[in-house]
This record gives sequence, structure tokens and C-alpha cells, in this order.
Amino acid sequence: MAQTVQQRLTGALGRGRDTFSAFTAGQKAVALVGTAALLVAVFLVFRWVSAPSYAPLYSNLSGEDASAVIEELDSQGIPYEISGGGGTIMVPRADVYSSRIALSGKGLPASSDGGYNLLDNQSLSTSESQERTNFKRAMEGELSKTIEAIDGVETAVVHLAMPEKQVFSDEQDPATASVLVDTSPGTDVDDEQVQAIIHLVASSIDGLDPKNVTVTDSTGTLLTANGSASGSGAASARAKEVQAFQDAMQAKIQADLDKWVGVGNSTVTVTADLDLDKATINSRTYDDEKKSPKLSESRNSETYTGPAGTGTDGAGGVVGPDGQMDPGAAAGNGDSSYANTSQTSDYGVDEKVETRESAPGTVKRLNLGIALDATAAAKVQPAVIEDQIASAVGLQADRGDTIEVSVLPFDQSAKDSAAKELAAAAAAAAADRKNTLLRNLSIGGGIMLMVLLAWWQARRRSRAREEATSYVVEQLRLDAANRTPVLESPALAALESSESDEEESMRDELIALVDNQPDDVASLLRGWLVEPRP
Repeated sequence: MAQTVQQRLTGALGRGRDTFSAFTAGQKAVALVGTAALLVAVFLVFRWVSAPSYAPLYSNLSGEDASAVIEELDSQGIPYEISGGGGTIMVPRADVYSSRIALSGKGLPASSDGGYNLLDNQSLSTSESQERTNFKRAMEGELSKTIEAIDGVETAVVHLAMPEKQVFSDEQDPATASVLVDTSPGTDVDDEQVQAIIHLVASSIDGLDPKNVTVTDSTGTLLTANGSASGSGAASARAKEVQAFQDAMQAKIQADLDKWVGVGNSTVTVTADLDLDKATINSRTYDDEKKSPKLSESRNSETYTGPAGTGTDGAGGVVGPDGQMDPGAAAGNGDSSYANTSQTSDYGVDEKVETRESAPGTVKRLNLGIALDATAAAKVQPAVIEDQIASAVGLQADRGDTIEVSVLPFDQSAKDSAAKELAAAAAAAAADRKNTLLRNLSIGGGIMLMVLLAWWQARRRSRAREEATSYVVEQLRLDAANRTPVLESPALAALESSESDEEESMRDELIALVDNQPDDVASLLRGWLVEPRP
């Protein structure tokens, strides 16, 4: 069985060698270059597949820690890569956790630029001043790490000013903080992130007012103003809201105008005055139109009856300016009496208490300016456009809203030039694609033609070889039958010794003889062709 496999392998190799020998010089060069390219591609694919995927082991390492970690990885034979300016060490993803455990067991990384591990090695002899300094450094390091976790923040540096508390002092110096952030390339810190940084720092330090936190970017631009995200503070936020409203309104109107007069034949400008203040209105109203039920009623009556005054004891008269009774006035005759009656009734009154909170963003005034191209406006009526737009956006004359539609001649030269350039660019791109397609087809057709020609030539040579081999075998058989003396030619001797083999083996040997002893075979064939047959 092993011999049969060996024979088949030997035969396959022989046939491949014979086929390659039948190629021309150009075909051999193409075959060698193609085989080499295939081997290189296989090697690159194998290398890409077998290459490990790297993940960060440690980031933001100091130079001392990075050197110690690299030295330990070299001693353990773990491959690594260095990135991030030398502060980030990456190892194969499968070795990240095992490497961290191994390095942590050896105390690496040893140093730290901040964080709570600054407080781990404090002794009993540490002074109070040193404790405060270490605590401040620890808080700065922890806050820096926390801020760096925000998307877009590459590096953060926090500085804290924490005055010592005065127990017997009426005034205490406030704590302050400053934050310097460096963002990733192509990214910026928006107002919401700045506000988050402010409150994060202020909430982490006891007694720190958000107004005393400043945030600055790496370009030196102040991002805070009075403890709030700036970009001109609240004014910037208001301007953004107004601009967003105007852009949305302008896009809506422009879309309608493009449908009516065509694209590029109209422009619209929107100016809005928005009320962005938040207001709360409390109102109390009473309703007495309908009959209300009586809730309570009270009555008071007073009566008094007595005799009339007579003589000196009952003298009466008129009280004078000095508060004394005038004795000259005579008292009236008759009885004196007094009666007083009062009634109080309480009725229910409908009372309504209303608290209304108005959301910011109410439109106080809206001004629209629309310009139509004179050529396009000839097909439409500007008054109709004005009415349609006014109804669509809900203009209110009592609010002071205005709309103005003007017909002006537009300069279309830039548009026409741009259209020509776009058309030329599209034509050039189409021609380039066509040329590329034709070139690729030509190259592909040439390669296919070369392959077909090589195959056809190889097939023709193989057929000619088979015919020549069959002719040689037939001639050798006839010669062996007609001649009795032993031929001295080594080629004929080899053929006579292999008469018992199969025809396929004889053909392989004949091909080998033709390749190894072409002169003997050629002389034998010339002898057969020249020597007359009996």
C-alpha cells in the first residue's frame, strides 16, 4: 500500500515536472510569480490570523512604573506594545488579567501620582499639616481620575485651595477649585459636561460653592463664569435656543418655497423674539353672581328707658366748649329712652385660587423676510405666497408680527457655474469609471487569453507527446519482433527490459528517456525513417 502511494506521488510529481518543462519561458515566469504571490498572501493571512489582539494593561503610567513593568514582562516572556507616549502598555488580550495579578503581587505599579493610596503609608508621626497636604493631594488625584472618565476628556488636572478652618473666627475663607481639561483630538467639552464637572468637584469637597469652581481647557479658554457653564453663560444658552428656533422655522418655510418656486429661486430670513423667562402667576377670584347659602347670622339689640332730669339733681343742658354743662339751658321734660338693633349675616362666596407657571420659549414677536427671484415670481403671485406663509407659521398682527415678500432679480451665474462644474465632474467621473472598467476588462481578458494559450499549448504538446510515444512504442515492438540480435543502444535495451510492464509505465519511461537521452532517441528514429522496411 505504501509503495502504491509512493508510486502515485512520484507519478504526480513527474507529470507536474513534465508539464512545467513543456511551458515556454514566459509561462514559466508567470507560474513562478503567481506561485510566489500566492505563498506570500498565505503567509500574510496566517500571520494576521495568528497575531494576538492587544488590550491596555496599564494607562497613564509614570516613567519609573513603565520601566519596571516592561522589565517584568520581559522576564516573564509576555509580548507587549507601548503606546500613549510611553504611558500605556498593551499586552495580548488573553494575558491582561493574569499579568495584572502577577504584577500586583510584585508591587507594580509601585508609585502613584495621586489618589487615596497616598494615605496608605501615613505613620503616627505624621504632622497635622502633612496630613492636610496629603488629603488635598489625594482628593485632587481622585477627582482627576473621575473627570477623565467623562467622554471626550483625555487628561484632567485638579487644584484645590482648602483653607484651614478657623474655630474662633467670624469669617472663614472659602474653598476654591480649578480644573484644567484636555480633550481628545476633534472633540470639545460642551456646556452640560462643564456643568457636570463643576457640580462633581463642588459636591466632593466640604463647603465648596459651585461658584468657586473654574474650568479651563488646554487652550486657556475659560469654560465657566460664576459657577455655571459659560460660552457667555446663560446668554449663550438663550442665543442657542433662539437660533435653533429660527433655523427650524426657516427650514420649514424654505421647504415650502422650494416646492412653489423651485430650488434656488427664493430665500427666507427669520428673526424671532422669544420669552425665555420662567414666570409663575398666582391669582385669586371671587364669584358672587349666583345666590350663595347663608353661613352664619348674628343679632344684637340694646334698649334703655329712664325718667327725665328735674331740679338741680336732674339738671340738664348743653355741654359747653369747656366740657361743662351749661346751667342756663333748661332740661327737657319727658322720659328718656334708647334702643339699638344690629344684625350680621355671613354668606358663602365662590373663591378660585389659581397658580399658573409659564414655560420659557413663548414667541413674543416674529419677523419674516422673503425674497423671490423675478423670473420665478412671474409664475406665482407674491401676495398668495405671503398669505400662505403667514397662515402656515401663525403670524399674529396684534403681537407685532411682520412679513415682507419682495421680488428681486437673482444672480444665477454662480449657480450656473456650479452646475456646469458638477456636470463636468460627473462626466469625468463617469469617463474615469468607464476607462477603469475597460482597463480591468482588458487586463482580465489578456490574463484569460494567456491562460487559454498556455493551456492550449500544453494540451497540444501533451497530445503530440502521446502520439510520439505511441509511435515509438509501436515501432519498438515491430523492431523487436523482426530483429533477433540484441540492440546495443541503451534506449532500446531499456525498452526491451520493460516490455512486461503496463503500457502506462512504458509511456512514463519513454518520456523519461526522451528527456534524458534525446540524442539516442533521435538517432533511433532517424534510422527507422531512413532504413527501408522488408
